[in-house]
Amino acid sequence: MGFSENLRRIRRERGISQEELAEQLKVSRQAVSKWEQGNGYPEVEKLLLLSEVLSVSLDRLMSLNTEAGGEERVGAKGSGQTGRILIASFDGKSIVNCCRVQASPRFRTGKDAPKYALFGVDGSSFWGDNNTVLGWYREEEALDREILEIKNALAEGCVSYTLKYAVKVKRRWGKIKIVE
Repeated sequence: MGFSENLRRIRRERGISQEELAEQLKVSRQAVSKWEQGNGYPEVEKLLLLSEVLSVSLDRLMSLNTEAGGEERVGAKGSGQTGRILIASFDGKSIVNCCRVQASPRFRTGKDAPKYALFGVDGSSFWGDNNTVLGWYREEEALDREILEIKNALAEGCVSYTLKYAVKVKRRWGKIKIVE
């Protein structure tokens, strides 16, 4: 799916007519129709306003990877499950609507630093995946357990998940240190 299909689907999900959207964007209904038919794109300023009016990120609006129904490929390490799950980041500053999670390779770090990270991906765009660090891990086994629990939560239909095996960390001078 591309911009035109995403725009049409999201507008309908929000219960907004082409005419209502056109009024909010200060364009003609024909302009909105043209965009939804794939016969053109709005100007950058209108794209930004469109994102705000529909309460959706530009990445999601422009994404080529969104399937019908608004769900994207989901899974931890390629589980193939579909759906999304909300996961709060390690610092509590972000809540990510994950379409998949990704484990990092092992970091070469000091004794008191985490060796692995878990990333939440909330979508893909023209510029690549939108990643957020969800948690930091001392051992690969803890990371694997976390991923398995996220998969199980998705299978059970849970809409949110709280990290259980991530370590607490402190950031200082660009370094990350595990806090006991």
